[in-house]
Amino acid sequence: MGNDSISKTFAVALALCVVCAVVVSSAAVILRPTQEVNKLLDLKTNILASAGLLEQGVSIEAQFEQISTRVVDLETGRFTDAVDVASYDQRKASKDPALSIALDPKQDPAKIKRRANYATVYLLETEQGIEKIILPIKGYGLWSTLYGFLALESDLQTVAGIGFYEHTETPGLGGEIDNPRWKAGWIGKRAYRQGDVVINVLKGKVDMSREGADSQIDGLAGATLTTRGVDNLVRYWLGDEGFRPLINYLQAGEA
Repeated sequence: MGNDSISKTFAVALALCVVCAVVVSSAAVILRPTQEVNKLLDLKTNILASAGLLEQGVSIEAQFEQISTRVVDLETGRFTDAVDVASYDQRKASKDPALSIALDPKQDPAKIKRRANYATVYLLETEQGIEKIILPIKGYGLWSTLYGFLALESDLQTVAGIGFYEHTETPGLGGEIDNPRWKAGWIGKRAYRQGDVVINVLKGKVDMSREGADSQIDGLAGATLTTRGVDNLVRYWLGDEGFRPLINYLQAGEA
């Protein structure tokens, strides 16, 4: 074929496509184990950060050794060995009808549609008992499902911290859920009072002089739907369909 022929042009282009595809596919396969390690490391980093336990300059793996991982049956609120804690993937389970339940829209303020039967929780324990518990949370914001963690103090009533590790909310608006200043506003807030979920993300600013301010969080300016989404998902996961049964059993020393 001549250098200027259409056939040769297509042949060269096809050859380049095949070579590039092989290179990209090979790289993906070779790097997959590294990607999985980095993904797990990032998850551990976010778990520690959400509870205020992350120390800069210290190995994440070393820091995570203080954390114990347990699986809770959300139907009963009890810890369970029904699934392997090391391999269980709660996100995948929520899409599997055999491992999850469909939610009635009227009882699904977080708009997650399906809830996994089991959830992975993380505990910082000492000889005196639970120091902190870190709960996985998710729910719909404005544009996306927000995935994160909410940590409670040893009294299982007070927020120790919050963090979202995956979302596509609008930068500068809903994306302000990543702002350290906003996240700091959660620390020390009351999640429960006399067994009821009382924490509430407002549309505006918290008036510290008013009753109930100790359980209220500033809303995100210009991001009403994201604010509402965060409020809905936090209240859902702290409620009866989420982790309140577990919290009740832990407080009674029965989980």
